[in-house]
Amino acid sequence: MNISINKAHFPVTVLGPGRRIGIWLQGCSIGCKGCVSRDTWAQEAGRVMRVADLLDWCEEVSGNVLDGVTISGGEPFEQPAALDRLLRGLARWRKRQGLDFDILCYSGYPLATLRSRHTALLGRLDAVIAEPYVDALPSEHPWCGSSNQQPVALSKRGEQRYASSPNPAGKRIQALADGQRIWYVGIPARGDMARLEALCHERGVDFAQVSWRS
Repeated sequence: MNISINKAHFPVTVLGPGRRIGIWLQGCSIGCKGCVSRDTWAQEAGRVMRVADLLDWCEEVSGNVLDGVTISGGEPFEQPAALDRLLRGLARWRKRQGLDFDILCYSGYPLATLRSRHTALLGRLDAVIAEPYVDALPSEHPWCGSSNQQPVALSKRGEQRYASSPNPAGKRIQALADGQRIWYVGIPARGDMARLEALCHERGVDFAQVSWRS
């Protein structure tokens, strides 16, 4: 089975506790105003890969040493069959290697919608951060974009890791480079990306294309 992804990276340290694999799926029909990941909205044929290959990459890149997997997007629940295959594969890997990493998934759909339409998928997750992003509702939570969003534990493992508030270190952004592009990973505070762009411009670096204006 195939899955459409935008990118994947390890380690990610700003989207859940610890060192994590980050997987961003491609395609989102919700289109929240103010989204900083508009590059993940369009359906693009060139983004497709086999779920089995993605799972192999996860094992190889992490070396079986990780604290969690965070799945974002895009909108993961708009690829329910592929998401199910991915979650099943992650669970098999975790059991086979005797690992204890958690699986967190982001969604722009209301939690009530996910519970009514995707109960089985929620049952394969340890935690979910759901609800549409609302630009007028800023959040200080380091993993949430707006205050209507909160981590919801879905398993005993999730309760252990997400029931309490994270270390109040504030919002942090990772900067990653792949040779041609720079990726910013994390949940910025309001105005952070504009301030970053202005600071870079002052130092002679201009952004030719940015995801939050795609």
